[in-house]
Amino acid sequence: MPIRINLLSEALAEEDLRRRDPVKRSIYIGFFLVALSLVVFSSTWLEYKLLQEKKSQVDIEIDSHTNEYAQVVVNLRSISDSQHRLDELQELNTNRFLQGNLLNALQQVYVPNIQLLRIKLDQSYVYRDGVPARTNSFGVLPGSPPASVERITLTLDGKDSSPNLDQMNHYKEALAKLDYFKSNLDPTNAVKLSNLSSPQSNYGSKPFVLFTLECRFLDKSR
Repeated sequence: MPIRINLLSEALAEEDLRRRDPVKRSIYIGFFLVALSLVVFSSTWLEYKLLQEKKSQVDIEIDSHTNEYAQVVVNLRSISDSQHRLDELQELNTNRFLQGNLLNALQQVYVPNIQLLRIKLDQSYVYRDGVPARTNSFGVLPGSPPASVERITLTLDGKDSSPNLDQMNHYKEALAKLDYFKSNLDPTNAVKLSNLSSPQSNYGSKPFVLFTLECRFLDKSR
């Protein structure tokens, strides 16, 4: 049987040993891990940049919606103020004092020998400050908003030339019983006599007295 001698066996063994060298293997593995880390880092950085860009777009949209919301709030506040003023004007128009109705009511009152000489109407407004809510040991006391109070006083100067000079009282009662005055005058001071002269007479005329009636209307808060 022939004997075969491999003269390259030692070289092959050394080459195989070099290929199996753990240091080189570690270097290769290290290079691979570094490359892998660079790939992962690049991917993460790219994803971060994309998220940053998306976040910027979202921030722009949020700012846009925020500005729109602020404008809507301003518009709603303006509409609310305008509606409040419109309601106030509508209330003023509805509840305003109409002198035509007053004159129409006066002409419905007739008492013989009574003559109206003058009609005077005083109309004024008194402003009242608002009172804030307060807290004491018993709880919260509600406040009140500011308001203006309308005060109307009607003054009637008349002449009574009745035989007994007593028709003025009947005229006063007739005024107080009329529906218009009954529903609009202050019940505590509906019609009161504020002045009564002594009997007088002119040449060729019957004796008469001059009187003044004061009618206090109900106060109206606005």
